[in-house]
Amino acid sequence: MSEKIEFREVICSEKIIHYKFIRKNVKNINLRIRANGEITVSANNSVPVEMVDDFIKRKQKFIFDTLENYSLSHRYISNDDKKYVSGEGYYFLGKNLRLKVIRGQDESVRTDGVFIYLTVQKTDDFSKKERLMNKWFADMQELHLGEICMDVYGVFEKYGVKYPVIKYRYMKTRWGTCQPEKGIITLNSQLIEYPPSCIEYVVMHEFVHFLCRNHTSEFYDFLTMFMPDWKNRKAELENLAQSM
Repeated sequence: MSEKIEFREVICSEKIIHYKFIRKNVKNINLRIRANGEITVSANNSVPVEMVDDFIKRKQKFIFDTLENYSLSHRYISNDDKKYVSGEGYYFLGKNLRLKVIRGQDESVRTDGVFIYLTVQKTDDFSKKERLMNKWFADMQELHLGEICMDVYGVFEKYGVKYPVIKYRYMKTRWGTCQPEKGIITLNSQLIEYPPSCIEYVVMHEFVHFLCRNHTSEFYDFLTMFMPDWKNRKAELENLAQSM
């Protein structure tokens, strides 16, 4: 039996799960979750798609937990092909910074806006360098994206919106998600690579969902009122995503 591929989505209690469904000669419904966030389900022709969607709903906690574990263990997934040697480039808040690896006792990571200085006791210890860099980028997400969230929140406070829980996770197809009923905004961890103006657009977009859950005309009216140049920022973000 030749494989047939379909891209589907299921509305779950937390959010929508997007998955790739493959028809193939298998006995059971099989689920695979990749570290990049891709979800694949396979089943044979006798299994109705409704049953596969129900399977996803039943497995949603496992799926979300697995994705969260992947995110926590590798917060800065762009580093997959990095060697952590001097001269490598890293995008940070829209700038392409160069890495300088330094031998020293006080292991740390810092930047002067031109270079990222990675100090380690053993410059050939790949695992240690990876851990230090991942932690630094995670800390920078909390700091810089958190500051932008606080700034944007000022617009919404007068509407009675409570400050949400801000989470960070690598997402393959989304810059951010909002769960108004739970008071949670999740931002793509890779946003730390992009200029603050682009990050502000994503954050503003997600906050507007506390006023309008769906992308109605009212939603875009609010977005335009709060951020008149949002279309330009969105275009810049999309163009950078293709080139970076």
